[in-house]
Amino acid sequence: MLKFVALLCLAVCALAGTVPEGLLPQLDGRIVGGYETSIEDHPYQVSLQRNGAHFCGGSIYSDDIVVTAAHCLQSISAEQLKVRVGSTYWRSGGSVHSVRAFRNHEGYNPRTMINDVAVIRMSSPISYRSSVRAIRIADSNPRNGAEAVVSGWGTTKSGGSIPDHLLAVRLRIVDREECASKEYSYGRQIKDTMICAYAEHKDACQGDSGGPLVSGDRLVGVVSWGHGCADVKYPGVYADVAYFHRWIERTADEL
Repeated sequence: MLKFVALLCLAVCALAGTVPEGLLPQLDGRIVGGYETSIEDHPYQVSLQRNGAHFCGGSIYSDDIVVTAAHCLQSISAEQLKVRVGSTYWRSGGSVHSVRAFRNHEGYNPRTMINDVAVIRMSSPISYRSSVRAIRIADSNPRNGAEAVVSGWGTTKSGGSIPDHLLAVRLRIVDREECASKEYSYGRQIKDTMICAYAEHKDACQGDSGGPLVSGDRLVGVVSWGHGCADVKYPGVYADVAYFHRWIERTADEL
């Protein structure tokens, strides 16, 4: 199963402030064991919204381009999508922008979750300030064990409430080889397009999908999937931004 609930369900549940336990899939991405933070500390963070409700995160690549996960943009049109930038709170503050177009990676596979990356072009450029900044994308992976941080408005436990306030959690990078090793339980599910991150009892969660994994001031991962929330046998799995570096650059130019 995939790491997200159907987008319509997420939108309705977000408005209500909770995600019903019975609707949760086996594989998910969310902030668990984290801390409240501010948008000034993560000015590249955006909230993707539908019908006024947050359902996924994303990262500012340039003044009109956002990078997110392909699984976030299934069964949705550009006209239905909004992007809130520059706010610690997904419900208010900052500015909200319409979307001109988006493109999912052509090789995205919802069964295996390979190539889980997408690019969004907003209808007009955003203005940079202390709470709104682009982040550089990685062209190589950080070393195994390097410090990283993931942020978002995802639930703090499986089936829990979606917080209004931006959260973050510190993790360590787990490279593909280790993530697919016997130390963890994914095995062959970990593909070349993926990178992992882990800390005991800490993870990303529902609503964090598409959001940024940052290490060394570079975007190194896009929240993609995982088995449960903060399960010690299963690190969080992210689209490997260094792997997709050229695709992101090319797509941003073409879109």
